[in-house]
Amino acid sequence: MSYKAAMGEDYKADCPPNNPAPAGDSGPDATEAEEDFVDPWTVQTSSAKGVDYDKLIVRFGSSKIDKELINRIERATGQRPHRFLRRGIFFSHRDMNQVLDAYENKKPFYLYTGRGPSSEAMHVGHLIPFIFTKWLQDVFNVPLVIQMTDDEKYLWKDLTLDQAHGYAVENAKDIIACGFDINKTFIFSDLDYMGMSPGFYRNVVKIQKHVTFNQVKGIFGFTDSDCIGKISFPAIQAAPSFSNSFPQIFGDKTDVQCLIPCAIDQDPYFRMTRDVAPRIGYPKPALLHSTFFPALQGAQTKMSASDPNSSIFLTDTAKQIKTKGNCDVDVSFMYLTFFLEDDNKLEQIRKDYTSGAMLTGELKKELVEVLQPLIAEHQARRKEVTEEIVKEFMTPRKLSYDFQ
Repeated sequence: MSYKAAMGEDYKADCPPNNPAPAGDSGPDATEAEEDFVDPWTVQTSSAKGVDYDKLIVRFGSSKIDKELINRIERATGQRPHRFLRRGIFFSHRDMNQVLDAYENKKPFYLYTGRGPSSEAMHVGHLIPFIFTKWLQDVFNVPLVIQMTDDEKYLWKDLTLDQAHGYAVENAKDIIACGFDINKTFIFSDLDYMGMSPGFYRNVVKIQKHVTFNQVKGIFGFTDSDCIGKISFPAIQAAPSFSNSFPQIFGDKTDVQCLIPCAIDQDPYFRMTRDVAPRIGYPKPALLHSTFFPALQGAQTKMSASDPNSSIFLTDTAKQIKTKGNCDVDVSFMYLTFFLEDDNKLEQIRKDYTSGAMLTGELKKELVEVLQPLIAEHQARRKEVTEEIVKEFMTPRKLSYDFQ
């Protein structure tokens, strides 16, 4: 839930919030904005169309990715914008113009994204930020750090430390299979990296010092019965936003701008980070936010890794993909907007489906024909990812950039 929806006021640094509104204030008198509930763990909406992203932009105080920004990205990179930009799947940003200013002035920036490894199998929705991040890395030619928050999953879920760490390694294989360049990408497990990187842990502590318990309670809805690990975790997700958390890559440089592509439910972490950054002498990270990937049951919720029927998993066979879910119409079309590259074909399908010339079964068939090869190719690439390759990606090291 957003800070403002919970507190009735904007989030201000060093300013303890008033008493939060009582939980469960969502009766008929609740404001319209509260129909959509979005926080880093839960996404719910009563609308079959899904979350109202325009309202979310207003509520979170971000900026819409408009045609002008997309054109600017195209000019800067000399590449056709990714379909996720063309179709509004990445729809909101913070300070992307600043990143482009820096890039046009030959100043470096780096990418940071992450994954909370809550199960061994990832689903197609989990790939969205990684598919886009890989495109950004390719067109801008910049370093990338990927945080595996195995510590978070241990704190929030009923997992042992070894299980959480094991999932991080398994999920890293799926991420590597997206095609990231080993010379430009560092993937790290919090459980491993925090203990071996003084730069990283120092930033965690700096962030912890500048955020009050009242603030994290306001942003994340923590209660007095939450373990203290949860309360301090946001500082760990914030730390990769600062370049000196990775001395092996950036040396002691503290001024390399960070760009974070992520789903909009992760934004509360980075609103906190952006608030703290100037007070500890670092640049604010910029963000690109994606919409949620809808569950097979409809757009009211996001996919869940723990519900096998809510999503298409990267481990699914061609047959499972074909028979999955009660694939209602709009969901099939929504999925095509994510995965069908051809804009003209997508528009034709939309017209045919809307006019009734194409039936639900045919629409689902179109989707199956897009998903089966996509997942089969992913599975083939994942098979090639050996334990040695994972180890190399996850070893702190210099990447092929010079930040002297």
